[in-house]
Amino acid sequence: MSNEKSQFTGLILLSGVDTPGITQALFEALSPFAITVLDIEQVVARDRVILTVLIALNPDHQSAIDEDLTACAERLGVDIATSFQSQEGSTIAAKTGLMHVVALGNPLNPSAISAIAAEIAEHGGNIERIHRTASYPVTAIEFVVSEVDQDCLRPSLATVANSHSVDIAVSPGGLMRWAKKLVVMDVDSTLIQQEVIELLGRRAGKESEIKEITDRAMRGELDFEASLRARVSLLSDLPEGVIDEVREEILLTPGARTLVATLQKLGHSVAVVSGGFTAVIEPLLKDLGITHYRANTLEVMDGKLTGKILGAVIDRAGKATALREFAALEGVSIEQTIAIGDGANDLDMIAAAGLGIAFNAKPAVKAAADSSLSAPYLDSVLYLLGITREEVEEAGATRR
Repeated sequence: MSNEKSQFTGLILLSGVDTPGITQALFEALSPFAITVLDIEQVVARDRVILTVLIALNPDHQSAIDEDLTACAERLGVDIATSFQSQEGSTIAAKTGLMHVVALGNPLNPSAISAIAAEIAEHGGNIERIHRTASYPVTAIEFVVSEVDQDCLRPSLATVANSHSVDIAVSPGGLMRWAKKLVVMDVDSTLIQQEVIELLGRRAGKESEIKEITDRAMRGELDFEASLRARVSLLSDLPEGVIDEVREEILLTPGARTLVATLQKLGHSVAVVSGGFTAVIEPLLKDLGITHYRANTLEVMDGKLTGKILGAVIDRAGKATALREFAALEGVSIEQTIAIGDGANDLDMIAAAGLGIAFNAKPAVKAAADSSLSAPYLDSVLYLLGITREEVEEAGATRR
């Protein structure tokens, strides 16, 4: 026989036009009774309020409480519904093993929400809560889900993401969700909008040849190191001064500065690994406050590029190695790392990270990543990590 006593509970649902004093008036109506508040949640959407309260009470007081709540509803001009029942167990058990499913869309359509909910139900999950975390520059909705396995749910939601043109990320809940993170980003077409080697190639009159090799490498059709050396060879005899000219052309991806500044203000670390060139990106990284970075070094002799690279090339394997080394330097476990990239040479670090994100990426990269972002706003990454737009604004880091 269980030692726990059955408990009589009441669920109170208030809805109506929001006005100051509603919450105070509801609990003032309840205060004369010997009740215990077990749970409460209030949501305001535009000018409408929904307030739910779960209470424990003496069943003999049910009718009196109902009458007083009816009078309260009339005074406030709202609707109050109640449901009373006996519940086994003296406490409300805390949910464990919760998963967070974040959906981003611009716009976010009802069919996408329906498809996400259907997949969660198909895998035996229960949606405990749904709330909006951002409305700008994309709409972000977070589902808190119980009784579901991440490894089973994630692949099926990836299919939903592709078929409904939304971005979806699945991550475990619990305290570790708020642990210190290391976010490692690619540079070309991720942190910045351009491919630096193509900007250099334009000055050498070799832009089309270089772009063709770049595209093939990003699709995984060419070995990255060989392709990079082939492209750099086309830059031979360019004056060293073109590096300064190209640096002036670089444009950050929308939301990049907001992403970096917000993560840093929240105590996370940001690092960069690039198949591009240190001489071009170092001033930009210094401006962003990024101290961990790794990229390639162009050889310069007599004031001209030689068409060669000094030292080892930062390729697929090199990017994954850098991620692990930066994580060790920051004291961050590999499970708390995030890798963001768009091309085939980012695949190894995306696979190595705790969360791999494909940003406006090639199909092969999207297929390999845990999540993908198709909107051209890099700060959308924050919403995948459970950071709300309101928190971004509060951090004061919204410089796009």
